[in-house]
Amino acid sequence: MTDRRNEGLGTWKQRENHNHMVSLQDGHRPVTSGAVELAYFGGSAFRITSPAGLRIMIDPWRNPPWGNWDWYLFDFPPVDVDIGISTHAHFDHDGLHMLHASVLLDRLIGTYAFADVKLTGIADKHVSDSSHSTHDWAEMTRRLTDIQTRPPDNWRSFDNCIVIVEVAGLRILHWGDNRPDPPETVWSRLGEVDIALLPIDGSQHVLSYRSAEAVASRLKAKLIVPHHYYAWDITTRGSTLLPPDEWVNGRAGSRWLESGSVELTPDYVKAQRGMALCFGRNVAFAKPSTKGGTTGA
Repeated sequence: MTDRRNEGLGTWKQRENHNHMVSLQDGHRPVTSGAVELAYFGGSAFRITSPAGLRIMIDPWRNPPWGNWDWYLFDFPPVDVDIGISTHAHFDHDGLHMLHASVLLDRLIGTYAFADVKLTGIADKHVSDSSHSTHDWAEMTRRLTDIQTRPPDNWRSFDNCIVIVEVAGLRILHWGDNRPDPPETVWSRLGEVDIALLPIDGSQHVLSYRSAEAVASRLKAKLIVPHHYYAWDITTRGSTLLPPDEWVNGRAGSRWLESGSVELTPDYVKAQRGMALCFGRNVAFAKPSTKGGTTGA
């Protein structure tokens, strides 16, 4: 018999508590306006902080569990948030056990509302056609493993839940690794968004440049924030990812951020028209140094 006692979440060992959630639960009426903080944690991980102070981490990452090679140069940083959410069951998106969080929403389908935030998960499918990518990893997966990647009979890891965060009058979408051509029923649920967090990198690993443009256009996104890309001091070359520079610099009026977090007001966001906003290699934590120290965020 396999001993599975050490599997699962280690939340019972965490020294934090949910007092912050209690204060929000018992506080004043939800805040409906103000700036929203968007912070980048590498990979596809973003922390969104609402005007009321509710902290949501989407898609924290980990290294592959099989241990043959690493995707990241270090572990996901210890971070205290209120809600952790994962779009799908791949290692670079499902590190919820790495978080110090009060609430975990793994592959949310439906709606969860708390304080001044509403989260909606829309069920669809992970991209399974990567013929546009520098490395056709989906075809390699089919040839080298027995994993079923094509819908509707795909394995669980090739499901994906698109996440919509509604806060302060903004609709923020995290695409996860969703396919670029979901059915109309999904598009009708998505509607228009203000900020689209889309997986865009130079290898076109998830979305091709053309697909990314089509998705952003269909969503009428005012800001487009790339993720799921290579950063030399976060991601290994074995990931096969590349930086997003070509796509970002190819868009008129693109903005490169100088830190790992930015405050966004509804007025500023709604005044944009499909502007690319990119964190580059900037993240909202101190990156470990290969020499044992830390590098600036």
